[in-house]
Parts: sequence; structure tokens; C-alpha cells
Amino acid sequence: MSDTTNSFGAKGTLQVGDASYEIYRITDLDGAANLPYSLKVLLENLLRTEDGKNTTAEHINALAQWDENAEPSTEIQFTPARVIMQDFTGVPCVVDLATMREAMVDLGGDPTKINPLAPAELVIDHSVIIDVFGRADAFERNVEIEYERNEERYQFLRWGQTAFEDFKVVPPGTGIVHQVNIEHLARVTMTREVDGELQAYPDTLVGTDSHTTMVNGLGVLGWGVGGIEAEAAMLGQPVSMLIPKVVGFKLSGSIPAGATATDVVLTITEQLRDHGVVGKFVEFYGEGVAQVPLANRATIGNMSPEFGSTCAIFPIDGVTLDYLRLTGRSDEQVALVEAYAKEQGMWLDASMEARYSERLELDLSTVVPSIAGPKRPQDRIALTGSKQQFWADLQNYVVDGNGIEKSSVDQELSDTFPASDAPSHDVHESSETAGRPEHSPAVTNGDKRATNPATVSINGQEVEVDHGHVVIASITSCTNTSNPSVMMAAAMLAKSAVERGLTVPPWVKTSMAPGSKVVTGYFEKAGMWPYLEKLGFHLVGYGCTTCIGNSGPIIEEVSEAVNANDLAVTSVLSGNRNFEGRINPDVKMNYLASPPLVIAYALAGTMDFDFEAQALGVDTEGNEVFLKDIWPNPDEVEATIASSISSEMFTEDYADVFAGDERWQALSTPDGDTFEWVDDSTYVRKPPYFEGMQAEPAPVEDVSGARVLAKLGDSVTTDHISPAGSIKADSPAGRYLSEHGIERKNFNSYGSRRGNHEVMIRGTFANIRLRNQLLDGVEGGFTRNLLDGSTEPVSIYDAAQAYAEAGVPLVILTGKEYGSGSSRDWAAKGTRLLGVKVVIAESYERIHRSNLIGMGVLPLEYPSGQTAESLGLDGTETFSFTGITALNDGIPETVHVVAEKEGGEKVEFDAVVRIDTPGEADYYRNDGILQYVLRSLVSA
Repeated sequence: MSDTTNSFGAKGTLQVGDASYEIYRITDLDGAANLPYSLKVLLENLLRTEDGKNTTAEHINALAQWDENAEPSTEIQFTPARVIMQDFTGVPCVVDLATMREAMVDLGGDPTKINPLAPAELVIDHSVIIDVFGRADAFERNVEIEYERNEERYQFLRWGQTAFEDFKVVPPGTGIVHQVNIEHLARVTMTREVDGELQAYPDTLVGTDSHTTMVNGLGVLGWGVGGIEAEAAMLGQPVSMLIPKVVGFKLSGSIPAGATATDVVLTITEQLRDHGVVGKFVEFYGEGVAQVPLANRATIGNMSPEFGSTCAIFPIDGVTLDYLRLTGRSDEQVALVEAYAKEQGMWLDASMEARYSERLELDLSTVVPSIAGPKRPQDRIALTGSKQQFWADLQNYVVDGNGIEKSSVDQELSDTFPASDAPSHDVHESSETAGRPEHSPAVTNGDKRATNPATVSINGQEVEVDHGHVVIASITSCTNTSNPSVMMAAAMLAKSAVERGLTVPPWVKTSMAPGSKVVTGYFEKAGMWPYLEKLGFHLVGYGCTTCIGNSGPIIEEVSEAVNANDLAVTSVLSGNRNFEGRINPDVKMNYLASPPLVIAYALAGTMDFDFEAQALGVDTEGNEVFLKDIWPNPDEVEATIASSISSEMFTEDYADVFAGDERWQALSTPDGDTFEWVDDSTYVRKPPYFEGMQAEPAPVEDVSGARVLAKLGDSVTTDHISPAGSIKADSPAGRYLSEHGIERKNFNSYGSRRGNHEVMIRGTFANIRLRNQLLDGVEGGFTRNLLDGSTEPVSIYDAAQAYAEAGVPLVILTGKEYGSGSSRDWAAKGTRLLGVKVVIAESYERIHRSNLIGMGVLPLEYPSGQTAESLGLDGTETFSFTGITALNDGIPETVHVVAEKEGGEKVEFDAVVRIDTPGEADYYRNDGILQYVLRSLVSA
């Protein structure tokens, strides 16, 4: 930056071949040598952006001389080098930028000031839905349907690509954002011209998807933020953060044969969740790091949101450079990455241990094949115990009254486990009973099973569908499709299965959704596609699909049987998320697994399966075939990969990645600096955030007379809050679309309509698995209207509208880890637009707390050790909050809360204010981050 203070004299020159670069050296700063790698990257960022105002010498010294044992207390301003987005979260970002241009005009400013000041790239990967599967034309048909559904959105994004500078769009049908990022977009070392000098600095970023951390595997520091933070970063605003604790995670040993990178990830996820790393950086070190292939590093980094950490990063080393060469980066770029990392002390030195706040260790040789489920990624299950654990969990998903006897399950479990060894996943909230299907290929203890399976006819074949049957088997998600070792293992497993005569049962919906076209290329070169397709794993699209709820409908006959008989059927996917209600509305239990295990479970057809004891079927000669008989040899997998993947594949597939196909190029694109909104559009509408906005913010006020919109329990995720998945016809959003002339078949998903706030607020808190404690025994997006005294359920949207008409502000009461899950701006935007002013929780997930502040919602916490229950709050009270006005001058530690019950009894307590930094306080005073940025640009 031209106004950099450079008070440490850090500016210098780096010569790489014939090129000379201006850099800011960190190596001479006292304390920098043994900083964790991730903090070295932050330190360079502060040195380069030091301006004596937002970033001062005191900030730089605090980071260089970081006390690893101290609690985070020093606020710094991190300026990301770039921003990356996917279309679900990216469309509302561009909508907001377009709206800000109009607001800038209204305030007398120049609309072109609203323009990305940092490179911004958007990958359209979240819109393809698996409508068509199991046939050769599935990919083409799904892309055609995608364009038909999303034409308005895509036209809008094409306008954005032309209207905004330094904003690029990767069109549909190309790949998943995080895989495209590591394979092509990531620079590792950035360059730009500043005052006539070519400057080099670390590649850093924020992204509008929590799995942005996948790029940590390349040594690139970045993490997911809400769309509102990303918009601010695009407009040159730094990310306000506290210098974090850094957890050093030592790796040793190597992955044993039979285990995969997915199994490593699930093991690490469980370990770090148990340890507690929310709000912390995780950094991998040790001799074992050099043994971890780059694809495995990226797989581990990808799952950082599942750990709860801000990032999960690996330093740069020779493995990094090899991957950059493989993926077609230029020799000059690879040379710069190596020279810069070594010059700055950012190159992996396994002999030196940085100072870490906390330390953990994993011997990779102890990893065993695993899955995770049925509703959280951290609930790892060793494959050897998966059948028994399925029975333990099934009791929470099957309702009485369908021929199920709980005693049969209890007896089955007691026969399998001694009392002290029984499964202990204490993660369920219901007290439903369960039963026992008898449709696994090899039946054991069948005399103890008491079930009522449904007989269905699928393509002329009569089969029985029961609890535990796998109705979705999907190889999908950037987490694993970016990793050739697990993808090729899946393909080779399919090949062996086909050659032995095995088939997939007809009730299983199978799909293959790679993260980039490179995967298709190496499958083709290795001759694997015919075997995958023989088992039904045809290419359905290049996108996130099943992992984000775009699984499409399950087989129609199966769906009818599931709903008629209330069957607890399952999905198995190679993804990173399996929260309740996320994958498919017909599927109650969802399991994460490696791609080869997805194939294995598709062949088994049920979770009621022991791969060691039960055969998958019989071969053409009548011999039983077990999983161990067809599991591919790791050496053969690696040899096949080596002969099937080349750098030319990456170079060719990404040569013209922003151009798109003929469908993209044929889209009509509006012109002009401001967007011409279409009044009857149900996809893209101008949001109300800036209506009535003045050049100066009004003072912060206290809140009184507030009522509770929802009282929620622990672990309420952004999947529970944010609109996602399909839009039901009888929902408020469905009624809105019907009123606007949209036929049911064209409703599309909430994600595709994120650019329309009217749809999104109607779907906020509408998840089918949400449990609002204001109601008894009711699931879904319902609440009570406390103004009329009725106990009847009403939709949360309709209640919020009634409160708004009465001028009543709203409150959310909730428990621990509120807002965990994907970083979704609509979880905060929808909350605000429903009229919520305050949230009181026991604890928050980092991104969602920040996003609430960014939307002008005040996050509070109960006093330490207190809960709504311990305070005697049932949610029917009227709330008043005093002391909020202290935010006009600073950040108060607490505000006083008075909750008055209907009989006049009062509950009083001091709630902790979770506005943690001065920057967050500025956003709140301005009623949101976008208003703060806009006012800053108007006055600039």
C-alpha cells in the first residue's frame, strides 16, 4: 500500500531468477523466528498494511512477541489478499453490492466506488440438483435443468462480471469452488504492482463458504466468513480479529493399508472436537507432515469447520511445490513460491517446533476405516462397529406404532455388547423407539427382529424397503472428490465388484459428482467409467449436490413407502456435512464415508451390515464375495493414479475456465453501472437494508417490550436457521412463490433463490428438524404468537409479521454452540429481517456471532453457569434490555435483562455482551457492516 508506514524498516527486495520483487521481511522482528507458520503469515500482513491507524507498530509487536499461553485479547486488522465465493452465498453478495451502488447515488456519492478492491472470484457450483441419475445423459440433462431454473440468477452474475472490476465468475458445470481453488485459483504467493514496484506477499483469503479452509492444505491462510464480511473485504475493509490461540497438531507415522484420507479426517475431527478448538488456529507439524500428500492435506484442511477451528493449515514444503507443478502452475510461479517461503522462514522445518498454545498428536498408523453419523460429522464410528452403532442410534428415529418392538432392539444390542461396551453416542434428543430390519444380504439373529417392511415395485422388480436401507449413495463434495487416492480407490473397487458380478439393489439412488473435470479425465484415462456406470455411478454434475441438500428426490416408489410407513432410511455420502434435514427430507439418518465405502454401502444396500462377517453377494461361480476380497491394494491405486494423471489435464481443463460453455455465453447480459431490477423477479430483488439510511448513524438504543420468537436447545446449527434445500408448497415461501405465479415444479431450492430476501426470510428457522421449545411435540419452523395468547402453532414467519405490525421487537433464546455449521449470511440476514434484535445463548459459533453483529443483531450470553432453564425462563416472558446505550461510547461487559412473566414475576440477570472487538462495535453502531462500509466510502 502506498501509505504504508514501514516503521520497522521491513521493506526489501527478493530476486527470483530474472524477476525482482518488493517484499516485507518478517525475519528480523524479535520473536518472529519461532512463531507458528500461520501467525508468520498474519505478521507479514500487518507489516505490509501498517498505516499508523488501523494497524500500528504496537499491533505488529504484539503479534511478533505473541504470548502463546495468554488468552486472546489483542485486536488486529487482517487484510485478505482476495475473496472467493460460491453462488449460493455469492449471489446475495453481488445483490448487496448492486444495492449499495444505488444507495451510494442516494447519498450523493459515486456508484463506481462500490467495486471490489481485492480480487474476487465466484464459482457457480451449488445450483445443480441430481434430478436425473443412473443414465448416460444424466450430466447433460441436469445442466439443462439447472440453466432453466436459474437463468435470472446467471444473467445477474454475468452483469456483475462486466459491471464490477476484478470480479470473475467460473460458470456452471466446471467444478466445486474449493477444488477449483486448490487446483487453479490459489496463488500461494501473490504479486501485484504497487507504486510501480512488483510486490510479492502471501496468498490469503476469506470465502463465503466455511470450507474455504481446504486451501489451508496448500499453505494458504484463509477461512470462511459470512457474505456480509466477504463483501466488506471485497471493498477493502480488513477483517477485525483477535490474535488467536494456535493448536499444534503433530503428525507421525503413515496411513495403514485399508484406511483412507477420509478415515484420517474423521479421526482428526473427533479428536479436535473433543479437545475444543473453536476460535483457534490449528497447525500441523512434525516429521509425519512430509508423508502427507497434498490431496490429503487439503482433505484435512477442508474439515476445519467440523473441528470448529478457524483454520487447519500446513506449512509450505516440497510436497506443495510438487502439487503446484502437477496442477499446471508455471515454473516461474513455483520458483517464486519456494524462494519467498524460504526467505520469510515460512518453509517447513520439521526439526524446529514453533511455540504453540496447545499440542495434540496423532500417529497415522493407528487410523482405522470409519464412517460418521447419523447426524454429526464428529460422531465417528469405526467400521467394525458400524452395524451395532446403527442399532443403537435407530431407536431415536423410529416412531412407535409401525410394528416395531423396542425390546427386540435392546435384546439385539445386549447380545452384541457386554453392558460396559455398549455404544454411547449421547447426541440424540428424542425418546423414540426403534426396530430391526431383516434385509441385509446375510441375516443374523433374524429370530429377534420384529419389523414391518414395505414391499415396493421398482422397474418391475418387487423388493422390500425397511429401516436402515441406503436410499442415497453419493460420491460428492470437495472434501473427497479432490483427492485422487480415494476417488481412484472407489473406481477400482467398483471395477472389482462388477468383475465379480455384484450389483447395487434397486432402492439405492447412486450418483457421482466430481469436484472438477480433471477427475473425469483420469477416470477416462484409467478406463474406470464403465465399471462405475455399471453400478449406477454415472456423472450427474460438477457441483456440491448431495452434501448441500441438492440430492434431488429419492426413487419415487421408495419415497412413497418411506412416508407411508415412517421408515428410517439412510444416506451414505463422501461429504462433510450430515446434519438433520440437510441431505433429503425423506432421509432421517445420514452417514459420511470415504468414496470406496460409499460404493461398498451401495452394494450392501443397508446400514444393517457387518462387512467382516457378511458377504456382499456371490460371484458368477457361486462364491461369497466379501469387501476384503474386492478392496483395492493401495500400491495398485497409486500406480494407477501415476499412469492416469498429468499436469496437461489441469492445464487444458482450466485454460479458459471463465469463458463457460455455449449456454453461458448465450445468456443476455444487462448493461450499466447500476442494475435494472425486474419487478416481478422471484430470484433477484433489491433488499431493504439501506432504506431510509442517513449519512450519520443514529445513536444505539435500549430494547424494551421484546417477545421470544423461538426458544431453542443446544447445537442449533445454521442448517436449522438458514433457508436450505427444497421449498415445500405449503410453506410461507411456497405460498409466496405460488402467489407470484410460480408453478410447484419450478420452485427450485432456497439456495438458488438467495438473491430474493422475500423468499429467504420466509424460510428462516423453517428447517423440518427445528425444535422450538415454545411448542410441545412439534418439529419444523413453527412458534406461538404470544400476543394473542394462543398455544396453536403458527409459522415463524407469520408470527414475526404479526409482531412487526404490533411494533414488538423479538428475541431468540438458545443453548450451547449456537450457529455452528456452514457460514451462512442468511442465517443472520433472515434473523434480522424477521425483526430479531437480540439473541441470548449459552455460547456461539464464531462466524455466526460475527454475522449477527454484522446485521445489527446483539449477541448476548447468559451469566457463566446459567441457562434459560436455571433462570426459570420458559420463553413466554416480556424482555427489556438496559445498558445497550453504553455501546455508543465503548463496549460494556454486560447489559441488564429483565424478563417479566405473565403474572408479573420478574427474572433479572446481567447478560454478557459478545461484541468482542472495537471493529465489531463500529459495525453494531452503524446498524450493520454494510452500512458502516457505505458511510466510510461516501466520506472518503
